[in-house]
Amino acid sequence: MIELENISFDHCLKCTVCTVYCPVARVTPLFPGPKQMGPDTERLRIKNPELVDESLKYCTNCKRCEIACPSDVKIADLIQEARCKYLSGSFRPRDYLLSRTDLLGRFSTSLTPLVNTLSRNRLVTSWLEKFMKIPAKRPLPLYGRGTFGRWFRRHAAGQRNFPARVVYFRGCYVNYNDHDLGRDVIKVLNALGVGVSLVREVCCGVPLIASGYLDRARLNARRNILALGQAVGPEGMTIVSASSTCTLALRHEYSNLLQLDVSPIAGRVEYITRFIGRKLEAGPPLRLEPLNLTAAYHPPCHLERLGGAIDTIEVLRRLPGLKLKLINTECCGLAGTYGFKSEFFRLSQAVGADTFKRIAAAEPDLVVTDCETCKWQIEMNTPYRVVHPVSLLARALPA
Repeated sequence: MIELENISFDHCLKCTVCTVYCPVARVTPLFPGPKQMGPDTERLRIKNPELVDESLKYCTNCKRCEIACPSDVKIADLIQEARCKYLSGSFRPRDYLLSRTDLLGRFSTSLTPLVNTLSRNRLVTSWLEKFMKIPAKRPLPLYGRGTFGRWFRRHAAGQRNFPARVVYFRGCYVNYNDHDLGRDVIKVLNALGVGVSLVREVCCGVPLIASGYLDRARLNARRNILALGQAVGPEGMTIVSASSTCTLALRHEYSNLLQLDVSPIAGRVEYITRFIGRKLEAGPPLRLEPLNLTAAYHPPCHLERLGGAIDTIEVLRRLPGLKLKLINTECCGLAGTYGFKSEFFRLSQAVGADTFKRIAAAEPDLVVTDCETCKWQIEMNTPYRVVHPVSLLARALPA
């Protein structure tokens, strides 16, 4: 039976603009494109749900098809639902581990020096490539010592003294890998007169969705909705995130793809640069020191889907001494866990090749992007250091 809320495919004009903008279809014939695998095939899948094939697995869920679609067809959601059905029913050890970021994070941050050393050992990476199908050429993320949540608990008392407060959804990357970014977020928000609170969150669920574990993703989503909804409280605090993908999950994937009730947090989730931009507009102005840098900005796909890249650009333009180069880059190719799978490694590199060339042509001092996986991909394929826009703003604040 066709559910009326799930027939956005019927709005498809067959203009094929989604396929033109698809970074995967552009570099391989193995993926026929979003129109064919999305709205076109969905009509057949309604009649016969078994009509799924391996072409679906090549989709990176970058959402560029939905950005380009003039009819607001939920193309990526249609593909992801069908893709999860194709992947279900088999145990895949690698995909299971890559999608359980909390499990990996808790283990790795308890043995940080050992894990970071082993992740750079050639024998270990060769073993991972042979037995787990994780490409040896792909550097594995390094972990911080302990978790950011543990660090925050030692500093939480001071956050209650601010007249305004937000709930900070830190995400797995900050919690397990890059504690400095979390500290930069707090430094900037405090400078704006805003205190921070955390909740007992779990992974936003996007890695689970990418590997076909929709039921587990729904479980994570329900836990986050409950925890965040309770923290928002009657005063209606804002929820901010410095991860473009986590923000997309909270604002889009939970209600659209996972079809969950998000009323406890609806209208409360903002990407960090939009929140900062509003605060800067309202004043008073921050005292900032000149950076004297040339930076190339790479807007992540998921942030563009949210329409939030312009907010980051406006914040960066406020930084004194920063020469900002807006380069016409598209998908970097890594797409979360996608590029950490051997069967997609070459494809991931091909998708990002044009982005790497454009960054090199800009000759910046550094690259700015809002996405942690874009950072990993760009640093692997260019000689440039990549920083988050909030970290650049934190650097401009007086010590």
